[in-house]
Amino acid sequence: MEAPVPPPQEQPPRPRSHTVTTTSSSFTANLSASSSTLAYDREFLRTLPGLLMVTEIVLGLLVWTLIAGTEYFLYPAFGWVMFVAVFYWVLTVFFLIIYMTMTYTRIPQGLCFNGSAFILYLIAAIVDASSVTKELDSHNYNSWAASSFFAFVVTSCYAGNTYFSFISWRSRTLQ
Repeated sequence: MEAPVPPPQEQPPRPRSHTVTTTSSSFTANLSASSSTLAYDREFLRTLPGLLMVTEIVLGLLVWTLIAGTEYFLYPAFGWVMFVAVFYWVLTVFFLIIYMTMTYTRIPQGLCFNGSAFILYLIAAIVDASSVTKELDSHNYNSWAASSFFAFVVTSCYAGNTYFSFISWRSRTLQ
């Protein structure tokens, strides 16, 4: 016969430890800082580069939806504008996620992305504006004219972010 097993003894509950992590947002991040987990930087949207990114996303969406609602495929110039607008809209959403999760501290990509977006959006905005004429298709004229205006506004946002990326890159290379 086996000996009876005594009931388990109750142990008093252990006090829980609470850890509070405080982060601050800075566009000129230190590249040597690394972390094993992703952080959420809600302060980024309050910085000028963060506001410019949100503006680029909203106005870039306007550019390509205004063109997509027309028969743009009949005119190659508007196809180019559509490509640039959609391509950089998707990439900007992707980079906003990177900045919001502070992954940019590990991947120095901002200057190249913003610089190329500025150059290609400037070309697309010029092509868009020069292609808008009443002779092509009068019922699409207003959409094309509005897309041209917003393309130039988005171009100026990318120019601003290129400037901030350059300042950030410059401060990191001088250290």
